[in-house]
Order: sequence, then C-alpha cells, then structure tokens
Amino acid sequence: RHKLYRQELNLTASAGLLPLRPEASWLQFHLGISRDGLYPRSSPAVSRLLQDMHDFATVSADYSQDEKALLGACDCSQIVKPSGVHLKLVLRFQDFGKAMFKPMRQKREEETPEDFFYFVDFQRHNAEIAAFHLDRILDFRRVPPTVGRLINITKEILEVTRNEVLQSVFFVSPAGNVCFFAKCPYMCKTEYAVCGNPHLLEGSLSAFLPSLNLAPRLSIPNPWIRSYSFDGKEEWEVNPRYCDTVREIYPYSSGNRLLNIVDMAIFDFLIGNMDRHHYEMFTKFGDDGFLLHLDNARGFGRHSHDEISILAPLSQCCVIKRTTLLRLQLLAEPEYQLSAVMRESLLQDPLAPVLTEPHLLALDRRLQLILKAVRKCIDTHGEAKVVANDTRQPEAPASDRVKLST
Repeated sequence: RHKLYRQELNLTASAGLLPLRPEASWLQFHLGISRDGLYPRSSPAVSRLLQDMHDFATVSADYSQDEKALLGACDCSQIVKPSGVHLKLVLRFQDFGKAMFKPMRQKREEETPEDFFYFVDFQRHNAEIAAFHLDRILDFRRVPPTVGRLINITKEILEVTRNEVLQSVFFVSPAGNVCFFAKCPYMCKTEYAVCGNPHLLEGSLSAFLPSLNLAPRLSIPNPWIRSYSFDGKEEWEVNPRYCDTVREIYPYSSGNRLLNIVDMAIFDFLIGNMDRHHYEMFTKFGDDGFLLHLDNARGFGRHSHDEISILAPLSQCCVIKRTTLLRLQLLAEPEYQLSAVMRESLLQDPLAPVLTEPHLLALDRRLQLILKAVRKCIDTHGEAKVVANDTRQPEAPASDRVKLST
C-alpha cells in the first residue's frame, strides 16, 4: 500500500517491500520482556532499538488509537477535554516496527508556569527521553525505550500518511515554517500547532509494546489518583491514614503491588509528574507483575518546585523495597551522584543536552527528600516494618516471557 501511495504522489524514493526479520530490534525487545522488567539489565536489543528508531525511514504516520476515539466524542461534564495542546502520532518504520512520536512543545529552559494545573500542562518530548534514562538508572526498567530524533515533518509525516484528517491539519505559517496541529473536538486551532524550522522538528520516539492480542495488559486506576477539577480533593489528600484503607483492598492487601506503587511514586516525584491517574500491567505475570511507567511527558516541568504530595504512597504507607532503597542510597553517594549519572547517560541521546542543569540538580535535591521520608518512617515504625526484604529473582524462564506467535 505504501508503494502504491508513493507512486500516486509521483514520489521517487524507493519503498521496496521488506520481509519480517526475526533479528529486528523491536522484535528482540518484545521477546526480552520478562517478569523482571521490560528488558534485561544489559540488553543489546535496546541499544539497537534506540539506534533504529533514530535512523530508520518512516513508511507511515497516523494518529494514535486513543486520539482517534476522541474525534467523535466530547464528555463536556469533564473539565479536562481533549485538547490541541496534546499531540502524538504513531510512526511506522521500514522493518514493521512502530513508535509513538511526541513533538517538541516547550523549550528546555522554560518552566511550567506556577499557575498551571497539572492537567493542563504541556507534554514535553524531552521529559519522555529523560524518564527512560532515569528509569534505567533506578533499575526499574519499566519505561519503554525512548530516543530523541529530528524529524522532517514534511517528508516523514505528511508525505507518508494516508490519513486525510492528518493531512488536512498541515499548513505553512507566515514565517514559512511547516506546521500541524491536533484534530479533536476542543481547542484544536492553529494557535496550538507545532512548527518545523522550516521542516525539521524535534521529538521523542517511544517504542511500542507488543500488541494487546499478543500480550494483554490491564489499565488500573491509581489509588492515589488526583482530583481532575479546580477545587476537588481526593480522600488521600485529606486523610493521612488513607493507606490503612488501601491495605485492606485486594490486590494491595498482599504481594508486591503496594511496594510497586511506592516505586512508581518515587519515580514520579523525581521527575515531578503529578499526572499518574492509571497504571498498566501485563496480565501474563499476574498480580505481582511490574507496573508500566508510561506517558511521562508531564515530568520535568518545574525544577524549582518539589511536589511533596507525589510521595504520599511512601509517606502514608511507610514501606519501600530494600533493593529500591539501596539503589537510592548509592545514587546519593558523591561518586555515584544521581545528577552526574543522568548527565552522562543523557549525553548518549541524539538531542543532547536533554535536560537543563537546574533539572539535573533538582534530582539530587529530591533524592535527599525521599531518603529523609524513609528515615522518618524508620524512626517511627522501625526498619523491619518499613524496609521490605525483596530479592531480585533470577532471569525468568522462557515460559514466563511474553510469547509472540507468527
């Protein structure tokens, strides 16, 4: 279909048919998903996948499924409606791989205005990239591989899409730059467009997980979900003993689920993400499987502010995995300082520098606040009740990995 499309447009670039390669990096990434995380600690497939997402030519572009679902519906009882300030596209590559593209909406040195509610904040491409690197440094391995890329939006999106709606939102600005905007029921105007310079635009590319029919996932409301209204409050925001209620509810009453929620809260506090309303899990691995840390684009908005309320699961439940605590303590040591490790890791990305220096230094400050909260819990309840002696299980056998059929 892509070949016929290019012929219709009289495009001369080659678009030969390619076979599915078993050694394709995205396929090897999918096969490496295990009970322990999205990829092994030393995964050559992830390095190849990052390189391929940066280098491979795009063969199609389209809206994501959730944005398509929004095109015909608007729940006007909700304050937060589908908005043109959020824009993401699915890009497919020559090897059948695909990635979620989020374009640059905010410059690195710009902070989110303090008067903004978290649910109307911009989505930042560099936050997605930085979140992947931080997640890997923390040894969570729950964020899909993400890389930065300079996209030619004319050749790599407009000329390869067959979606007439997407084609219709492209225009040339008065400055001569090619721009496009989201198509949705609310606030979708040219004022919210993203523009190239004149064709090139920065963005993040996040690798897709296996399709739901191959690896089903559950989407579960976060017990510490925030109120998505201007003046509402959730119970956890007004009841300091809220965790006692959560502990009585399945699946938080046993197993590792609550500890995994605390891991997620620690991760979100470090990046400053207040928008974790749901989390996802692979059904394959059961109740104690790891939580996927998806959609991190609202992180790294304000380096000058530490939102302590994000740590509510830790401060209210006073539990943490020993492995998580040991990793945090290591990253607080001068020779392994979190900001320095992040700075070195982010230099590997093609769009480096990904974060400004104030954001990197904020990581060290927030890490100390996390350790302070843990010490307060230990002083109150004792280390035996606070620090859970989890152990890293050996690499999962093949039978426990996500299975992909032909």
